[in-house]
Amino acid sequence: MFTFRRFGRSFGYCLTARSYSSPTSAATAKIIAAEGNGDRSKVQPNLTRPAAGVSGATAGSKNPIVAAAFASLRNEETGREDSTVRGTSGDTKQDLQVDEMILKANTVAELLTVADVTKINRKQALKIVSILAEWSSIKKVKLSDFESDSRFVELCSLLGRTGSQRMTGHNRTVPSKATELQGDDLQTVLGITANDEAAKLIAGLTLPQMIKVMSSLSIKKKRSIPLLRSLSFNIASNPGHLNLKECGDLLYAMACLNYRDVVLTGRICADLDRELTKNTDKIAPIVSVLTSLGMLRYRDGTVLDNLCGWIASHHELCKPTQLGSLLLSLATLNYEPISMDTIKAKLIANVSENDFIRSSDWLNTVWSLTVLNCVNADQLSSVLNGDFFNKLQDARRGILQPSMKMKLLNMAAVAKRMPGAKESLLATHKTELFVPFEPSKEKRVLVTGMLDALKSLIPSESMVKISQTTAMGFTIDAECVLDKKCLPLPVDKEHEQGTRVALLVHDYHDMCQGPHVSLNGIQALNMRLLEQEGYTVLSIPYNEFSTSDKLLKRVEYLQKKFKSIVTSKQ
Repeated sequence: MFTFRRFGRSFGYCLTARSYSSPTSAATAKIIAAEGNGDRSKVQPNLTRPAAGVSGATAGSKNPIVAAAFASLRNEETGREDSTVRGTSGDTKQDLQVDEMILKANTVAELLTVADVTKINRKQALKIVSILAEWSSIKKVKLSDFESDSRFVELCSLLGRTGSQRMTGHNRTVPSKATELQGDDLQTVLGITANDEAAKLIAGLTLPQMIKVMSSLSIKKKRSIPLLRSLSFNIASNPGHLNLKECGDLLYAMACLNYRDVVLTGRICADLDRELTKNTDKIAPIVSVLTSLGMLRYRDGTVLDNLCGWIASHHELCKPTQLGSLLLSLATLNYEPISMDTIKAKLIANVSENDFIRSSDWLNTVWSLTVLNCVNADQLSSVLNGDFFNKLQDARRGILQPSMKMKLLNMAAVAKRMPGAKESLLATHKTELFVPFEPSKEKRVLVTGMLDALKSLIPSESMVKISQTTAMGFTIDAECVLDKKCLPLPVDKEHEQGTRVALLVHDYHDMCQGPHVSLNGIQALNMRLLEQEGYTVLSIPYNEFSTSDKLLKRVEYLQKKFKSIVTSKQ
Protein backbone atom coordinates (compact mmCIF):
# COMPACT_ATOMS: atom_id res chain seq x y z
CA MET A 1 0.00 0.00 0.00
CA PHE A 2 1.44 3.31 -1.11
CA THR A 3 0.41 6.43 0.85
CA PHE A 4 1.07 9.82 -0.64
CA ARG A 5 0.79 13.14 1.20
CA ARG A 6 -0.62 16.36 -0.19
CA PHE A 7 1.29 17.67 -3.24
CA GLY A 8 -0.40 21.03 -3.21
CA ARG A 9 -3.72 22.67 -3.50
CA SER A 10 -4.58 20.96 -6.74
CA PHE A 11 -4.32 17.37 -5.46
CA GLY A 12 -5.44 16.45 -1.96
CA TYR A 13 -5.96 12.73 -2.25
CA CYS A 14 -4.68 9.97 -0.04
CA LEU A 15 -2.81 8.10 -2.75
CA THR A 16 -2.77 4.34 -2.69
CA ALA A 17 -1.58 1.76 -5.19
CA ARG A 18 -4.63 0.12 -6.71
CA SER A 19 -5.66 -1.18 -10.09
CA TYR A 20 -8.42 -0.18 -12.47
CA SER A 21 -11.00 -2.78 -13.36
CA SER A 22 -9.95 -2.58 -17.00
CA PRO A 23 -7.12 -5.02 -17.76
CA THR A 24 -3.65 -3.61 -18.08
CA SER A 25 -0.47 -5.28 -19.24
CA ALA A 26 1.72 -6.83 -16.57
CA ALA A 27 4.88 -5.01 -15.71
CA THR A 28 6.90 -8.10 -15.02
CA ALA A 29 9.20 -7.63 -18.01
CA LYS A 30 12.44 -5.80 -17.65
CA ILE A 31 13.11 -2.95 -20.04
CA ILE A 32 15.30 -4.08 -22.87
CA ALA A 33 18.20 -1.82 -23.75
CA ALA A 34 17.87 0.11 -26.98
CA GLU A 35 19.53 -1.24 -30.11
CA GLY A 36 23.04 0.02 -30.60
CA ASN A 37 26.66 -0.71 -30.19
CA GLY A 38 26.75 -0.27 -26.43
CA ASP A 39 29.99 0.64 -24.73
CA ARG A 40 32.45 2.07 -27.20
CA SER A 41 35.31 0.74 -25.13
CA LYS A 42 34.39 -2.78 -26.21
CA VAL A 43 34.85 -2.35 -29.93
CA GLN A 44 38.61 -2.72 -30.07
CA PRO A 45 39.49 -5.50 -32.50
CA ASN A 46 42.05 -7.21 -30.24
CA LEU A 47 39.91 -8.12 -27.27
CA THR A 48 41.93 -11.08 -25.96
CA ARG A 49 45.60 -11.96 -25.82
CA PRO A 50 46.80 -14.51 -28.37
CA ALA A 51 47.69 -17.92 -27.08
CA ALA A 52 51.30 -18.71 -26.35
CA GLY A 53 53.25 -19.80 -29.36
CA VAL A 54 51.01 -17.97 -31.76
CA SER A 55 51.39 -14.30 -30.88
CA GLY A 56 54.85 -14.03 -32.33
CA ALA A 57 53.68 -15.23 -35.67
CA THR A 58 50.54 -13.20 -35.94
CA ALA A 59 52.11 -9.96 -34.77
CA GLY A 60 54.24 -9.67 -37.85
CA SER A 61 51.67 -10.81 -40.37
CA LYS A 62 50.03 -8.29 -42.62
CA ASN A 63 47.83 -10.87 -44.35
CA PRO A 64 44.43 -11.38 -42.71
CA ILE A 65 44.17 -14.86 -44.18
CA VAL A 66 47.32 -15.81 -42.25
CA ALA A 67 45.93 -14.24 -39.11
CA ALA A 68 42.77 -16.28 -39.58
CA ALA A 69 44.70 -19.49 -39.70
CA PHE A 70 46.75 -18.63 -36.61
CA ALA A 71 43.62 -17.53 -34.77
CA SER A 72 42.01 -20.88 -35.51
CA LEU A 73 44.82 -22.67 -33.69
CA ARG A 74 43.31 -21.70 -30.36
CA ASN A 75 39.94 -23.16 -31.37
CA GLU A 76 41.55 -26.40 -32.51
CA GLU A 77 43.72 -26.93 -29.40
CA THR A 78 41.04 -28.82 -27.49
CA GLY A 79 40.17 -30.92 -30.48
CA ARG A 80 43.85 -31.85 -30.89
CA GLU A 81 44.02 -33.08 -27.31
CA ASP A 82 40.82 -35.09 -27.75
CA SER A 83 42.18 -36.77 -30.84
CA THR A 84 45.30 -37.79 -28.93
CA VAL A 85 43.15 -39.52 -26.33
CA ARG A 86 41.08 -41.31 -28.93
CA GLY A 87 44.16 -42.64 -30.65
CA THR A 88 44.71 -43.33 -34.31
CA SER A 89 42.39 -46.27 -34.78
CA GLY A 90 40.30 -44.30 -37.26
CA ASP A 91 43.25 -43.03 -39.31
CA THR A 92 44.04 -44.58 -42.66
CA LYS A 93 47.47 -45.86 -43.53
CA GLN A 94 47.99 -42.89 -45.86
CA ASP A 95 47.09 -40.44 -43.11
CA LEU A 96 49.62 -42.06 -40.80
CA GLN A 97 52.31 -41.73 -43.46
CA VAL A 98 51.51 -38.04 -43.98
CA ASP A 99 51.59 -37.44 -40.22
CA GLU A 100 55.00 -39.08 -40.03
CA MET A 101 56.32 -36.93 -42.91
CA ILE A 102 55.12 -33.78 -41.11
CA LEU A 103 56.83 -34.76 -37.86
CA LYS A 104 60.11 -35.59 -39.61
CA ALA A 105 60.27 -32.27 -41.52
CA ASN A 106 62.99 -29.95 -40.22
CA THR A 107 62.67 -27.01 -42.60
CA VAL A 108 59.95 -24.77 -44.00
CA ALA A 109 60.52 -26.16 -47.46
CA GLU A 110 60.07 -29.75 -46.27
CA LEU A 111 56.82 -28.92 -44.48
CA LEU A 112 55.32 -27.08 -47.44
CA THR A 113 56.44 -29.85 -49.79
CA VAL A 114 54.28 -32.28 -47.81
CA ALA A 115 51.26 -30.09 -48.48
CA ASP A 116 52.23 -29.73 -52.12
CA VAL A 117 52.67 -33.37 -53.12
CA THR A 118 50.20 -35.22 -50.90
CA LYS A 119 46.52 -35.15 -50.09
CA ILE A 120 46.05 -33.60 -46.64
CA ASN A 121 43.04 -32.96 -44.44
CA ARG A 122 42.22 -30.06 -42.12
CA LYS A 123 43.83 -31.76 -39.13
CA GLN A 124 47.12 -32.19 -40.99
CA ALA A 125 47.01 -28.62 -42.31
CA LEU A 126 46.63 -27.51 -38.71
CA LYS A 127 49.72 -29.48 -37.73
CA ILE A 128 51.83 -27.83 -40.43
CA VAL A 129 50.67 -24.31 -39.60
CA SER A 130 51.11 -24.99 -35.86
CA ILE A 131 54.71 -26.05 -36.40
CA LEU A 132 55.41 -22.99 -38.54
CA ALA A 133 53.79 -20.76 -35.93
CA GLU A 134 55.95 -22.29 -33.20
CA TRP A 135 59.15 -21.92 -35.25
CA SER A 136 58.23 -18.32 -35.94
CA SER A 137 57.56 -17.58 -32.26
CA ILE A 138 60.98 -18.94 -31.18
CA LYS A 139 62.58 -17.09 -34.11
CA LYS A 140 63.81 -20.27 -35.76
CA VAL A 141 62.36 -18.91 -39.00
CA LYS A 142 60.87 -15.61 -40.16
CA LEU A 143 57.22 -15.33 -41.06
CA SER A 144 58.13 -13.22 -44.08
CA ASP A 145 60.03 -16.20 -45.49
CA PHE A 146 56.87 -18.21 -46.13
CA GLU A 147 53.72 -16.13 -45.59
CA SER A 148 53.46 -15.25 -49.29
CA ASP A 149 54.12 -18.82 -50.45
CA SER A 150 51.06 -20.05 -52.35
CA ARG A 151 51.19 -23.41 -50.55
CA PHE A 152 51.10 -21.72 -47.14
CA VAL A 153 48.31 -19.36 -48.21
CA GLU A 154 46.25 -22.34 -49.28
CA LEU A 155 46.82 -24.04 -45.95
CA CYS A 156 45.60 -20.92 -44.19
CA SER A 157 42.56 -20.79 -46.47
CA LEU A 158 41.67 -24.35 -45.50
CA LEU A 159 41.88 -23.50 -41.78
CA GLY A 160 40.05 -20.20 -42.11
CA ARG A 161 36.99 -21.57 -43.88
CA THR A 162 34.24 -23.60 -42.27
CA GLY A 163 33.36 -27.10 -43.35
CA SER A 164 35.58 -30.08 -44.11
CA GLN A 165 37.06 -29.00 -47.43
CA ARG A 166 39.96 -31.00 -48.77
CA MET A 167 42.70 -29.98 -51.14
CA THR A 168 45.14 -31.97 -53.22
CA GLY A 169 48.50 -31.21 -54.67
CA HIS A 170 47.39 -31.79 -58.24
CA ASN A 171 43.83 -30.51 -58.40
CA ARG A 172 43.87 -27.05 -56.85
CA THR A 173 43.82 -23.53 -58.13
CA VAL A 174 46.38 -21.22 -56.58
CA PRO A 175 45.43 -17.50 -56.56
CA SER A 176 47.70 -15.71 -58.96
CA LYS A 177 46.40 -12.14 -58.55
CA ALA A 178 46.29 -9.83 -55.56
CA THR A 179 42.57 -9.29 -56.05
CA GLU A 180 41.95 -13.03 -55.80
CA LEU A 181 43.89 -13.17 -52.55
CA GLN A 182 41.84 -10.27 -51.21
CA GLY A 183 38.70 -12.18 -52.08
CA ASP A 184 40.00 -15.13 -50.08
CA ASP A 185 40.73 -12.77 -47.18
CA LEU A 186 37.10 -11.63 -47.16
CA GLN A 187 35.78 -15.18 -47.41
CA THR A 188 38.03 -16.14 -44.49
CA VAL A 189 36.49 -13.43 -42.32
CA LEU A 190 32.94 -14.30 -43.33
CA GLY A 191 33.51 -18.02 -43.12
CA ILE A 192 34.87 -18.21 -39.60
CA THR A 193 32.18 -19.57 -37.33
CA ALA A 194 33.36 -17.86 -34.14
CA ASN A 195 32.27 -14.21 -34.30
CA ASP A 196 34.92 -13.09 -31.82
CA GLU A 197 37.66 -14.66 -33.91
CA ALA A 198 36.36 -13.05 -37.10
CA ALA A 199 36.16 -9.66 -35.37
CA LYS A 200 39.89 -9.78 -34.63
CA LEU A 201 40.70 -10.01 -38.33
CA ILE A 202 38.86 -6.84 -39.34
CA ALA A 203 41.75 -4.52 -38.47
CA GLY A 204 43.85 -6.18 -41.17
CA LEU A 205 41.41 -5.40 -43.98
CA THR A 206 41.39 -2.36 -46.22
CA LEU A 207 38.53 0.15 -46.07
CA PRO A 208 36.81 -1.21 -49.23
CA GLN A 209 37.14 -4.75 -47.88
CA MET A 210 35.53 -3.77 -44.56
CA ILE A 211 32.64 -2.18 -46.43
CA LYS A 212 32.28 -5.36 -48.48
CA VAL A 213 32.15 -7.45 -45.30
CA MET A 214 29.45 -5.17 -43.86
CA SER A 215 27.40 -5.48 -47.06
CA SER A 216 27.85 -9.25 -47.10
CA LEU A 217 26.57 -9.48 -43.53
CA SER A 218 23.45 -7.54 -44.49
CA ILE A 219 22.82 -9.78 -47.51
CA LYS A 220 23.20 -12.88 -45.37
CA LYS A 221 21.13 -11.32 -42.54
CA LYS A 222 23.96 -12.22 -40.18
CA ARG A 223 23.65 -9.79 -37.26
CA SER A 224 26.87 -10.61 -35.42
CA ILE A 225 27.28 -7.88 -32.79
CA PRO A 226 31.02 -8.55 -32.09
CA LEU A 227 31.76 -8.44 -35.81
CA LEU A 228 29.61 -5.33 -36.36
CA ARG A 229 31.26 -3.53 -33.45
CA SER A 230 34.70 -4.30 -34.78
CA LEU A 231 33.70 -3.14 -38.27
CA SER A 232 32.18 0.07 -36.89
CA PHE A 233 35.26 0.90 -34.84
CA ASN A 234 37.74 0.21 -37.63
CA ILE A 235 35.76 1.96 -40.37
CA ALA A 236 35.10 5.02 -38.19
CA SER A 237 38.80 5.30 -37.29
CA ASN A 238 40.12 4.57 -40.79
CA PRO A 239 41.84 7.63 -42.33
CA GLY A 240 40.56 6.84 -45.83
CA HIS A 241 37.67 8.72 -47.42
CA LEU A 242 34.29 7.23 -48.24
CA ASN A 243 32.72 8.03 -51.60
CA LEU A 244 28.98 8.49 -52.10
CA LYS A 245 28.34 4.87 -53.03
CA GLU A 246 30.30 3.56 -50.05
CA CYS A 247 28.39 5.87 -47.73
CA GLY A 248 25.14 4.57 -49.15
CA ASP A 249 26.25 0.93 -48.94
CA LEU A 250 27.28 1.27 -45.30
CA LEU A 251 24.10 3.03 -44.22
CA TYR A 252 21.94 0.54 -46.10
CA ALA A 253 23.75 -2.41 -44.50
CA MET A 254 23.27 -0.87 -41.04
CA ALA A 255 19.59 -0.28 -41.77
CA CYS A 256 19.01 -3.84 -43.02
CA LEU A 257 20.71 -5.25 -39.92
CA ASN A 258 18.91 -2.77 -37.63
CA TYR A 259 22.32 -1.83 -36.24
CA ARG A 260 22.84 1.70 -34.96
CA ASP A 261 26.25 3.17 -34.24
CA VAL A 262 26.35 6.90 -33.58
CA VAL A 263 30.09 7.27 -34.17
CA LEU A 264 30.10 5.39 -37.48
CA THR A 265 26.98 7.21 -38.71
CA GLY A 266 28.57 10.52 -37.79
CA ARG A 267 31.71 9.58 -39.72
CA ILE A 268 29.62 8.66 -42.77
CA CYS A 269 27.70 11.92 -42.61
CA ALA A 270 30.96 13.90 -42.41
CA ASP A 271 32.23 12.25 -45.60
CA LEU A 272 28.84 12.80 -47.24
CA ASP A 273 29.19 16.56 -46.93
CA ARG A 274 32.53 16.50 -48.71
CA GLU A 275 31.49 14.11 -51.47
CA LEU A 276 28.23 15.93 -52.11
CA THR A 277 30.02 18.99 -53.45
CA LYS A 278 31.83 16.83 -56.03
CA ASN A 279 28.66 15.20 -57.31
CA THR A 280 27.03 16.74 -60.35
CA ASP A 281 24.74 14.13 -61.89
CA LYS A 282 24.31 11.07 -59.63
CA ILE A 283 21.03 11.15 -57.75
CA ALA A 284 20.66 7.42 -56.99
CA PRO A 285 23.25 7.27 -54.17
CA ILE A 286 21.76 10.41 -52.60
CA VAL A 287 18.27 8.90 -52.54
CA SER A 288 19.77 5.68 -51.19
CA VAL A 289 21.40 7.59 -48.32
CA LEU A 290 18.14 9.39 -47.53
CA THR A 291 16.23 6.10 -47.53
CA SER A 292 18.72 4.49 -45.17
CA LEU A 293 18.70 7.47 -42.80
CA GLY A 294 14.93 7.14 -42.65
CA MET A 295 15.14 3.41 -41.93
CA LEU A 296 17.68 4.10 -39.18
CA ARG A 297 15.57 6.96 -37.76
CA TYR A 298 18.75 9.06 -37.79
CA ARG A 299 17.83 12.77 -37.74
CA ASP A 300 20.65 15.17 -38.57
CA GLY A 301 19.25 18.46 -39.84
CA THR A 302 22.47 19.62 -41.50
CA VAL A 303 22.87 16.41 -43.51
CA LEU A 304 19.20 16.32 -44.49
CA ASP A 305 19.30 19.97 -45.59
CA ASN A 306 22.36 19.33 -47.74
CA LEU A 307 20.94 16.19 -49.36
CA CYS A 308 17.55 17.75 -50.05
CA GLY A 309 19.20 20.95 -51.25
CA TRP A 310 21.16 18.96 -53.83
CA ILE A 311 17.97 17.28 -55.05
CA ALA A 312 16.17 20.63 -55.21
CA SER A 313 19.02 22.05 -57.31
CA HIS A 314 18.95 19.04 -59.65
CA HIS A 315 15.20 18.43 -59.61
CA GLU A 316 15.19 17.53 -63.30
CA LEU A 317 17.05 14.30 -62.43
CA CYS A 318 14.53 13.19 -59.82
CA LYS A 319 12.12 10.44 -60.88
CA PRO A 320 8.69 10.04 -59.22
CA THR A 321 9.74 6.91 -57.34
CA GLN A 322 12.83 8.72 -56.05
CA LEU A 323 10.65 11.63 -54.95
CA GLY A 324 8.46 9.11 -53.11
CA SER A 325 11.50 7.72 -51.28
CA LEU A 326 12.64 11.24 -50.39
CA LEU A 327 9.24 12.19 -48.98
CA LEU A 328 8.87 8.94 -47.04
CA SER A 329 12.25 9.48 -45.36
CA LEU A 330 11.43 13.09 -44.45
CA ALA A 331 8.04 12.02 -43.11
CA THR A 332 9.56 9.21 -41.05
CA LEU A 333 12.13 11.60 -39.60
CA ASN A 334 9.49 14.30 -39.08
CA TYR A 335 11.74 16.86 -40.75
CA GLU A 336 11.05 19.69 -43.19
CA PRO A 337 14.26 20.83 -44.94
CA ILE A 338 15.00 24.45 -45.78
CA SER A 339 14.60 23.62 -49.48
CA MET A 340 11.06 22.28 -48.98
CA ASP A 341 9.43 25.19 -50.84
CA THR A 342 11.51 24.43 -53.94
CA ILE A 343 10.72 20.71 -53.68
CA LYS A 344 7.01 21.52 -53.43
CA ALA A 345 7.07 23.85 -56.43
CA LYS A 346 9.33 21.79 -58.71
CA LEU A 347 8.45 18.21 -57.78
CA ILE A 348 5.40 17.73 -55.56
CA ALA A 349 3.15 20.04 -57.59
CA ASN A 350 3.57 17.86 -60.68
CA VAL A 351 3.34 14.37 -59.18
CA SER A 352 0.23 12.20 -59.59
CA GLU A 353 -0.92 8.62 -59.12
CA ASN A 354 -0.19 7.82 -62.77
CA ASP A 355 3.53 8.39 -62.12
CA PHE A 356 3.70 5.27 -59.93
CA ILE A 357 3.49 1.68 -61.09
CA ARG A 358 2.65 0.26 -57.67
CA SER A 359 -0.35 1.48 -55.71
CA SER A 360 1.58 1.07 -52.45
CA ASP A 361 4.14 3.66 -53.61
CA TRP A 362 1.38 6.21 -54.21
CA LEU A 363 -0.13 5.36 -50.82
CA ASN A 364 3.23 6.01 -49.12
CA THR A 365 3.69 9.24 -51.05
CA VAL A 366 0.30 10.69 -50.09
CA TRP A 367 0.76 9.60 -46.48
CA SER A 368 4.20 11.24 -46.41
CA LEU A 369 2.69 14.47 -47.71
CA THR A 370 0.07 14.17 -44.96
CA VAL A 371 2.73 13.86 -42.26
CA LEU A 372 4.63 16.81 -43.75
CA ASN A 373 1.37 18.80 -43.71
CA CYS A 374 1.46 19.62 -47.42
CA VAL A 375 -1.12 17.22 -48.85
CA ASN A 376 -4.06 18.54 -50.88
CA ALA A 377 -7.68 17.42 -51.13
CA ASP A 378 -7.29 15.72 -54.52
CA GLN A 379 -4.38 13.62 -53.32
CA LEU A 380 -6.30 12.46 -50.25
CA SER A 381 -9.38 11.69 -52.31
CA SER A 382 -7.32 9.55 -54.71
CA VAL A 383 -6.49 7.01 -51.97
CA LEU A 384 -9.60 7.17 -49.77
CA ASN A 385 -11.99 5.32 -52.04
CA GLY A 386 -13.03 1.74 -52.70
CA ASP A 387 -11.35 1.45 -56.11
CA PHE A 388 -7.92 2.32 -54.76
CA PHE A 389 -8.43 0.01 -51.79
CA ASN A 390 -9.22 -2.86 -54.17
CA LYS A 391 -6.02 -2.13 -56.12
CA LEU A 392 -4.03 -2.40 -52.91
CA GLN A 393 -5.72 -5.67 -52.01
CA ASP A 394 -5.15 -7.15 -55.47
CA ALA A 395 -1.46 -6.25 -55.32
CA ARG A 396 -1.19 -7.85 -51.87
CA ARG A 397 -3.32 -10.92 -52.76
CA GLY A 398 -6.11 -9.72 -50.52
CA ILE A 399 -4.00 -9.16 -47.40
CA LEU A 400 -3.01 -5.60 -46.51
CA GLN A 401 -0.17 -4.94 -44.12
CA PRO A 402 -1.20 -3.35 -40.79
CA SER A 403 0.99 -0.34 -41.65
CA MET A 404 -1.06 0.25 -44.82
CA LYS A 405 -4.32 0.17 -42.87
CA MET A 406 -2.87 2.54 -40.31
CA LYS A 407 -1.90 5.02 -43.03
CA LEU A 408 -5.34 4.90 -44.60
CA LEU A 409 -6.96 5.57 -41.22
CA ASN A 410 -4.52 8.44 -40.60
CA MET A 411 -5.44 10.06 -43.89
CA ALA A 412 -9.17 9.49 -43.41
CA ALA A 413 -8.95 11.42 -40.13
CA VAL A 414 -7.18 14.30 -41.90
CA ALA A 415 -9.66 14.28 -44.79
CA LYS A 416 -12.58 14.86 -42.40
CA ARG A 417 -11.29 18.35 -41.69
CA MET A 418 -9.98 19.25 -45.14
CA PRO A 419 -12.37 21.12 -47.48
CA GLY A 420 -12.83 19.34 -50.80
CA ALA A 421 -11.45 16.00 -49.69
CA LYS A 422 -13.73 13.05 -50.45
CA GLU A 423 -13.50 10.11 -48.07
CA SER A 424 -15.74 7.12 -48.76
CA LEU A 425 -13.50 4.35 -47.46
CA LEU A 426 -14.64 4.12 -43.85
CA ALA A 427 -18.27 3.77 -44.86
CA THR A 428 -17.59 0.68 -47.00
CA HIS A 429 -14.43 -0.93 -45.59
CA LYS A 430 -14.30 0.04 -41.91
CA THR A 431 -14.21 -3.59 -40.72
CA GLU A 432 -11.37 -4.48 -43.10
CA LEU A 433 -9.36 -1.50 -41.88
CA PHE A 434 -9.39 -2.66 -38.27
CA VAL A 435 -5.84 -2.90 -36.92
CA PRO A 436 -5.09 -4.86 -33.72
CA PHE A 437 -2.60 -2.77 -31.80
CA GLU A 438 0.00 -4.86 -29.96
CA PRO A 439 2.67 -2.72 -28.26
CA SER A 440 6.19 -4.04 -27.92
CA LYS A 441 7.41 -5.55 -24.67
CA GLU A 442 9.41 -2.41 -23.83
CA LYS A 443 6.42 -0.16 -24.46
CA ARG A 444 4.11 -2.31 -22.35
CA VAL A 445 6.47 -1.89 -19.42
CA LEU A 446 6.53 1.89 -19.87
CA VAL A 447 2.73 2.12 -20.21
CA THR A 448 2.23 0.02 -17.08
CA GLY A 449 4.65 2.26 -15.17
CA MET A 450 2.71 5.32 -16.30
CA LEU A 451 -0.63 3.79 -15.30
CA ASP A 452 0.70 2.91 -11.86
CA ALA A 453 1.58 6.57 -11.30
CA LEU A 454 -1.72 7.78 -12.78
CA LYS A 455 -3.71 5.47 -10.50
CA SER A 456 -2.12 7.13 -7.50
CA LEU A 457 -3.16 10.56 -8.74
CA ILE A 458 -6.62 9.59 -10.01
CA PRO A 459 -7.75 6.46 -8.13
CA SER A 460 -11.37 6.56 -9.34
CA GLU A 461 -12.09 4.28 -12.29
CA SER A 462 -14.77 6.62 -13.61
CA MET A 463 -12.23 9.37 -14.16
CA VAL A 464 -9.71 7.51 -16.33
CA LYS A 465 -9.90 5.56 -19.60
CA ILE A 466 -7.04 3.34 -20.67
CA SER A 467 -6.03 1.77 -24.00
CA GLN A 468 -8.64 3.56 -26.05
CA THR A 469 -8.59 2.43 -29.68
CA THR A 470 -9.34 5.27 -32.07
CA ALA A 471 -10.62 5.22 -35.64
CA MET A 472 -7.53 7.22 -36.63
CA GLY A 473 -5.00 4.38 -36.72
CA PHE A 474 -3.57 4.34 -33.17
CA THR A 475 -4.41 3.85 -29.49
CA ILE A 476 -4.60 6.40 -26.67
CA ASP A 477 -2.69 4.96 -23.70
CA ALA A 478 -4.77 6.88 -21.12
CA GLU A 479 -7.37 9.63 -21.09
CA CYS A 480 -8.62 11.94 -18.34
CA VAL A 481 -10.34 15.32 -17.83
CA LEU A 482 -9.02 18.05 -15.51
CA ASP A 483 -10.77 21.16 -14.20
CA LYS A 484 -9.25 24.60 -13.63
CA LYS A 485 -7.85 23.48 -10.28
CA CYS A 486 -6.23 20.44 -11.86
CA LEU A 487 -8.75 18.12 -10.21
CA PRO A 488 -10.08 15.12 -12.18
CA LEU A 489 -13.59 15.04 -13.61
CA PRO A 490 -15.68 12.10 -14.88
CA VAL A 491 -14.14 11.12 -18.20
CA ASP A 492 -17.33 9.88 -19.89
CA LYS A 493 -19.10 13.24 -19.64
CA GLU A 494 -18.63 16.49 -21.50
CA HIS A 495 -17.26 19.39 -19.48
CA GLU A 496 -17.25 22.88 -20.97
CA GLN A 497 -14.58 24.11 -18.59
CA GLY A 498 -12.63 20.87 -18.47
CA THR A 499 -9.40 20.01 -20.26
CA ARG A 500 -9.45 16.59 -21.90
CA VAL A 501 -5.96 15.11 -21.76
CA ALA A 502 -4.66 12.21 -23.89
CA LEU A 503 -1.54 10.55 -22.49
CA LEU A 504 0.76 8.90 -25.07
CA VAL A 505 3.81 6.92 -23.96
CA HIS A 506 6.72 7.03 -26.42
CA ASP A 507 9.51 4.48 -26.25
CA TYR A 508 12.85 4.28 -28.06
CA HIS A 509 11.28 3.13 -31.33
CA ASP A 510 8.89 6.09 -31.36
CA MET A 511 11.78 8.55 -31.43
CA CYS A 512 14.34 9.66 -34.00
CA GLN A 513 17.95 9.39 -32.92
CA GLY A 514 21.02 11.42 -33.85
CA PRO A 515 21.96 15.05 -33.12
CA HIS A 516 18.31 16.17 -33.20
CA VAL A 517 16.25 13.76 -31.10
CA SER A 518 12.49 14.09 -31.61
CA LEU A 519 9.34 12.09 -32.16
CA ASN A 520 9.20 10.26 -35.47
CA GLY A 521 6.65 11.27 -38.09
CA ILE A 522 4.09 8.62 -37.15
CA GLN A 523 3.87 9.77 -33.55
CA ALA A 524 3.93 13.46 -34.48
CA LEU A 525 0.96 12.91 -36.80
CA ASN A 526 -0.93 11.01 -34.10
CA MET A 527 -0.51 13.93 -31.72
CA ARG A 528 -1.70 16.36 -34.38
CA LEU A 529 -4.79 14.29 -35.09
CA LEU A 530 -5.70 14.18 -31.39
CA GLU A 531 -5.29 17.94 -31.11
CA GLN A 532 -7.70 18.34 -34.04
CA GLU A 533 -10.21 16.28 -32.06
CA GLY A 534 -9.98 18.66 -29.10
CA TYR A 535 -7.50 16.79 -26.94
CA THR A 536 -4.54 18.27 -25.14
CA VAL A 537 -1.82 15.70 -25.71
CA LEU A 538 0.72 14.80 -23.04
CA SER A 539 3.73 13.01 -24.53
CA ILE A 540 5.62 10.83 -22.05
CA PRO A 541 8.97 9.93 -23.70
CA TYR A 542 11.19 7.12 -22.44
CA ASN A 543 14.13 9.50 -21.88
CA GLU A 544 12.11 11.50 -19.33
CA PHE A 545 9.99 8.81 -17.71
CA SER A 546 11.57 5.60 -16.47
CA THR A 547 10.05 2.61 -14.69
CA SER A 548 13.27 2.30 -12.73
CA ASP A 549 12.31 5.51 -10.88
CA LYS A 550 10.39 5.20 -7.66
CA LEU A 551 6.62 5.57 -7.79
CA LEU A 552 6.79 8.90 -5.96
CA LYS A 553 9.04 10.39 -8.63
CA ARG A 554 6.78 9.18 -11.43
CA VAL A 555 3.72 10.62 -9.71
CA GLU A 556 5.45 13.96 -9.28
CA TYR A 557 6.38 13.93 -12.98
CA LEU A 558 2.74 13.48 -14.05
CA GLN A 559 1.49 16.05 -11.55
CA LYS A 560 3.93 18.63 -12.86
CA LYS A 561 2.86 17.94 -16.44
CA PHE A 562 -0.84 18.21 -15.54
CA LYS A 563 -0.32 21.54 -13.78
CA SER A 564 1.56 22.88 -16.80
CA ILE A 565 -1.30 21.86 -19.13
CA VAL A 566 -4.03 23.43 -16.98
CA THR A 567 -2.04 26.62 -16.45
CA SER A 568 -1.51 27.06 -20.18
CA LYS A 569 -5.28 26.84 -20.77
CA GLN A 570 -6.07 29.71 -18.41
